[in-house]
Amino acid sequence: MPGFDYKFLEKPKRRFQCPLCSKAMREPVQVSTCGHRFCDTCLQEFLRYAVCLCAQGSTSLQIYPDPELEQQILALPIRCIHSEEGCRWTGQMKQLQGHFSTCAFNVIPCPNRCSVKLTRRDLPDHLQHDCPKRKVKCEFCGSEFTGEAYENHQGVCPQESVYCENKCGARMMRRLLSQHSMAECPKRTQPCKYCGKEFVFDTIQNHQYHCPRFPVQCPNQCGTPNIAREDLANHMKDNCGSALVLCPFKDAGCKHRCPKLAIGRHLEDTTKSHLTMMCNLVGRQRQEILELRREMEELSVSHDGVLIWKLSDYSRKLQEAKLRSNHEFFSPPFYTHRYGYKLQVSAFLNGNGSGEGSHLSVYIRVLPGEYDNLLEWPFSYKVTFSILDQSDPSLSKPQHITETFNPDPNWKNFQKPCSSRNSLDESTLGFGYPKFISHEEIKKRNYIRDNCIFIKASIEIPQKIMG
Repeated sequence: MPGFDYKFLEKPKRRFQCPLCSKAMREPVQVSTCGHRFCDTCLQEFLRYAVCLCAQGSTSLQIYPDPELEQQILALPIRCIHSEEGCRWTGQMKQLQGHFSTCAFNVIPCPNRCSVKLTRRDLPDHLQHDCPKRKVKCEFCGSEFTGEAYENHQGVCPQESVYCENKCGARMMRRLLSQHSMAECPKRTQPCKYCGKEFVFDTIQNHQYHCPRFPVQCPNQCGTPNIAREDLANHMKDNCGSALVLCPFKDAGCKHRCPKLAIGRHLEDTTKSHLTMMCNLVGRQRQEILELRREMEELSVSHDGVLIWKLSDYSRKLQEAKLRSNHEFFSPPFYTHRYGYKLQVSAFLNGNGSGEGSHLSVYIRVLPGEYDNLLEWPFSYKVTFSILDQSDPSLSKPQHITETFNPDPNWKNFQKPCSSRNSLDESTLGFGYPKFISHEEIKKRNYIRDNCIFIKASIEIPQKIMG
């Protein structure tokens, strides 16, 4: 191998360095022809591939060991090879191997032959705590184990004193723990014999006061045995012949109550009175339904003075209007403002009056409202009708057809309406435009799109009125 690569206290003199490896020579040899010195290994390796120039003209090359030089090199002072790990030893090179036998940083095999290699300074801790082949005596049972076997023995030693795993507070040798846990521990779990759920032993009696499957007696003393607690309510409702029940017509007003077995006789005896009660109940419910429907309609009505009315399936409705003279379509009602006038728009798709057969006619009228007694009459606010152009605003500016009028206070439909008039009363027309838009004009642009039209009605209410 090449020369010594140790950490010298001083750089070796040049005469101690191998010309081939530039390190302090290991086993130096001298060439007889020139007197040059090399590491024996370096020279032999060199001669395998090259010729020594110093030996040109010679028939043979003589090489001799140089023991005197070797002793000088081995006497050079060096640091331990573990100096970077912390070893502070320094001495002659020939003393290094002897130092290794005591160096705390030298790596050595475990003397117990456990296959671990570690530094000498870590050996005592390894032998005491980590070596799987160390000898350890159990403090509880006194048995001796190797370190590896002792680790397996820990936690299972039958003589070790341990606390009950159920946390009842008892402490005993591990070999007694199983019997304690199964038969003696007050904190052991035990299944309820009625519902099968597991409970801590000292709470299972309290559980039975609430257990849904615990057998109980019928409070009506009907004689049915062992009724599960959770089934008692259904038993008393459906099966107990002694339970008192209300008449099935209780919601209609019958107050009769009797044992379940007698309810059939009661129904037979009171058929006529039950029928009367049901008729009265149906009448009350019908009235309630009408009231709810009226309230729902009021909630769905617009309260901002603007109606946008979509008439779908326009072509079919137009044909229907052509077949039925003066056929009128009605919009949903709307309010001019909160607590204001209730209005409704109507349309004759095939025209009305002077526009019949050629135009679409639009009218508005006043309906009876919730707040009529609080309002000024006759109705006198400006009304604007529009049929909306449905053209795409990004392609062309929509051109709505718009007409505006101020109601005539003498027209009867703008007087305070009486409660008998309703939205289905076709005998009373509102005020509007019989020739609002012709059938030819409505086909232009996009007044009709996707077979529907939009009619807009808006009421101009002064701000002071709305406030």
